[in-house]
Amino acid sequence: MIRLDGGTFRMGSAEFYPDEAPVHERRVDSFELDVHPVTNEQFAAFVADTGYVTVAERPLDPVDFPGVDPAELMPGGMVFTPTAGPVDLRDWRQWWRWQAGASWAHPFGPESSVDDKPTHPVVQVSFEDASAYAAWAGKRLPTEAEFEFAARGGLDGARFAWGDEERPGGRLMTNQWQGSFPYRNTGAGGWVGTSPVMTFPANGYGLFDVTGNVWEWTTEFYTPRHVVPGVEAVDAEARPNLLAAASAEPGSRIPRRVLKGGSHLCSPEYCLRYRPSARSPQAEDTAMTHIGFRCARDA
Repeated sequence: MIRLDGGTFRMGSAEFYPDEAPVHERRVDSFELDVHPVTNEQFAAFVADTGYVTVAERPLDPVDFPGVDPAELMPGGMVFTPTAGPVDLRDWRQWWRWQAGASWAHPFGPESSVDDKPTHPVVQVSFEDASAYAAWAGKRLPTEAEFEFAARGGLDGARFAWGDEERPGGRLMTNQWQGSFPYRNTGAGGWVGTSPVMTFPANGYGLFDVTGNVWEWTTEFYTPRHVVPGVEAVDAEARPNLLAAASAEPGSRIPRRVLKGGSHLCSPEYCLRYRPSARSPQAEDTAMTHIGFRCARDA
């Protein structure tokens, strides 16, 4: 882990997506953060020690899926599947599919494996799974503010984790989609999909993969815009429950948390989110092939 001295920084951006606004001052206390996302071999050690069963490996609750035949509610996760050619980028269902048997050890289904990817980030982990690992390790998940503060690497207000230029000197700085999304990916530095942690350059704080490679869980409930401390007056006890309920998609009772960092699937034409200020909502119970996490700890 790396210790980061706390401080005040400008959080958010007004340049890209509406949910990154408003830009505002945010203060974080000193904390420690993992140098890189949790890897497959690290998560395997946790499972071996505890016997933990991830959410993707458990039977689905019919209550959460009204109208679906219970026989179809098999354990699994969401798997990215390239399309045959150009498609309407407004419909994510064309490149995401539910795969029975997909899990952290078999990210793309029962026939896949991570045995040859020990140092790649673990994926197909839900918020509950990430939280359980963090508790086992004597740590916790970072807040959204902590993650963004760390990802900026001391470059307050910069577009990217390394500055304002996307490819300084023509150098690819992070694992992001190369080619035409979602059907042609030539690979980032030779990697199609996840890459081993620490493959791409560290930021100013010595942290790796804070943008690109995999999205990462934070503790924050998702809101369409930043909730600025000291501006919205919400009862302290009621606020977490209110934010949790409000974060769920219409018709769902599953809260959504903020993901940070972007992933190897982020493409400028569709998802320019391999930036510190970028954020994305994700239902707590859903595991996918491009979502992982790293842990934090109070200093």
